[in-house]
Amino acid sequence: MDAAAVRFLREALASTDWVARTREFGRTLRATRSPGGLLLVGTPDEEPWHLTAHLSDEARLSGLGQLAPTLLRWSPPLDAPAHLRVGLDRLTAATRGETLLVVAEDQAPVPLLERVDDARRTGATILALDGGDPDLASLAHDALSVPEIGAPLSFDGAQHLISMAAAELPHRASLRERLARLADRVTGPRTAD
Repeated sequence: MDAAAVRFLREALASTDWVARTREFGRTLRATRSPGGLLLVGTPDEEPWHLTAHLSDEARLSGLGQLAPTLLRWSPPLDAPAHLRVGLDRLTAATRGETLLVVAEDQAPVPLLERVDDARRTGATILALDGGDPDLASLAHDALSVPEIGAPLSFDGAQHLISMAAAELPHRASLRERLARLADRVTGPRTAD
């Protein structure tokens, strides 16, 4: 899905709360303090390659190094490149200022929940993008659940909205806009003649 398709998806979902929720989620991802401090982990059967790639692109294009994710893998091959060899043991080193994003469309296994709980206890911010897993959501500081049935948004679509929202800088009003608001406050509301 390219940027134009994601913008179209946002427009299609404008009447729902999905756009606001994914923007809020993206702002939380942006609060990660350092490059490599955004940790992404999935389940043993589904690693979050897709979201990792999109966040890497967004980090590079936006210049927001803190969005450059570290993919945590359940069984990384020893001959993989260094950035693809990071295992779950990295969770034991998670600290305050780092963010752990758990991406699990299906139920998170107990060993993952235990490691997420440990990372939370050491001060890491825990986020979850899930398919409605109450156990995972209870451990997360913020969870975005995309139910399989009944949601106007797919799990894949939510990942696209989150990655785009994470790189968006908040709109800062121009001097002209700020002066116009000040003038409106000073002069009071305009009335039609």
